[in-house]
Amino acid sequence: MPNIPVFHHHDQQSVFDLIDHQFQLPRDVLVDLTKAFLDEFKLGLESYGHDMAMIPTFVTGVPDGTETGTFLALDLGGTNLRVCEVVLKGDKTFSLVQQKYRVSETLKQGEATALFDYLADSVDAFLTTHATTDYTSPQENPSSTSAKEPVHLGLTFSFPVEQTALDSGKILTWTKGFSAKNAIGNDVVKLLQDAFDRKHMHVKCVALVNDTVGALLSRAYTAGGCFLGAIFGTGTNGAYIEEVAKIKKMAGSPAAARGGFMVVNTEWGAFNNSRSHLPLTPFDNAVDRLSINPRYQAFEKFVSGMYLGEVTRNLLLALVDAAPKAILFNGKSSSVLNKHYGLDTSFMIAHKLEQIRKVIVEHLGYQDSEVTLKDAAVGVFLYRSVGLLLGCSSRSLLSGVAVAATLIQTDRANLPGEEGSLKYVNDTLGVGVDGSLIEHYPNFERILRESLRLIVGESVERRVDIGMAKDGSGVGAALCALQALKQGH
Repeated sequence: MPNIPVFHHHDQQSVFDLIDHQFQLPRDVLVDLTKAFLDEFKLGLESYGHDMAMIPTFVTGVPDGTETGTFLALDLGGTNLRVCEVVLKGDKTFSLVQQKYRVSETLKQGEATALFDYLADSVDAFLTTHATTDYTSPQENPSSTSAKEPVHLGLTFSFPVEQTALDSGKILTWTKGFSAKNAIGNDVVKLLQDAFDRKHMHVKCVALVNDTVGALLSRAYTAGGCFLGAIFGTGTNGAYIEEVAKIKKMAGSPAAARGGFMVVNTEWGAFNNSRSHLPLTPFDNAVDRLSINPRYQAFEKFVSGMYLGEVTRNLLLALVDAAPKAILFNGKSSSVLNKHYGLDTSFMIAHKLEQIRKVIVEHLGYQDSEVTLKDAAVGVFLYRSVGLLLGCSSRSLLSGVAVAATLIQTDRANLPGEEGSLKYVNDTLGVGVDGSLIEHYPNFERILRESLRLIVGESVERRVDIGMAKDGSGVGAALCALQALKQGH
């Protein structure tokens, strides 16, 4: 395995000073990163083929919490598929019933028709055993009987697709161990609908959605409005409401002619794949070099939970291997520290000396006698100065860059020193978030807000309402089915 960074030092304090310097993000760096974010937004909106893909979703509105009806969601993204029933109550609340079904290796690698028949069978089984209500989707004629209405379903399909309409998308490739034959190049919605039709099921797939768009819709329903959905967890991404006129690459299309607004899936995890602006450290370089996708998803490797643990592991090993004298654990490593991706970012939520010492013993594979209070004191430094051990501090500031860039892109805020005309100046600015970092890590939201204050100012930051948007792949897909009916699909 290629080497990871180590420290050669004359005194330990110089190492700590270097770490402190490498992981600090002053305001001017945050502002420059925001400008670079906006440049990539613009490129992705103007033409196809850029890392920041800025994918049009064909979702032209979001719910406000007053909608009613019952919808299904089908979530396929790995070993299990999930079927959900979501009942919208019209008062910003909903009820959810769900069931998981295992996808066998044979189905993953067999014929596409067999896989999609299994998806249809799973939906059929769910309707037979778990459905709790009659399906009363919105109708043009209130007096018509709901029995004549099909069950409307939203599909979350967590594989690369080229979406051409709200209810249409071509499968580009399989990932995650799937390789079903005769699927690539075909419309995933049609493959599923054909399976429903073969079984004479009264189910209609009306929407194709990803989990980030779903997070936006989910928060919009429960909060009465939302302009940005963001994921800060194992990965990171954002979807926001954009003016169609700004999506230049759609020029000449029916959607462009209609104008108005459309949700854009940014794929911001790929921001700055050129690595020209992100504040790289040797530990980030090591994580990227040894990853399964070197030079891709650069921003995601800076802020997401999957990679923060690996950055932390590399930093700890560098302190273990420091020369001429080790700085941590008397130069002894452990099986956890030696294992690629062996350290889960979630291991460290303590910040007091004895707490950190106990956590190191429990989670890093050391004996109690091998961890001194001095080792724990180094852990306290890393927590307070770097924040890496919590996925917080500087990396939370970077998450704020993505949110700030979206505020500026949508004319809700200005860059420092600029005085452009703003919209929604008296409105609450709703941001729906999901993911383990913002849900579980102390101070993540506080530091994200600090970043917003540094970039867009306190007056804007105070109006930003950050709220959890749970289950974008389930509830969000059902809400996308609702939105499809609103749009006439």
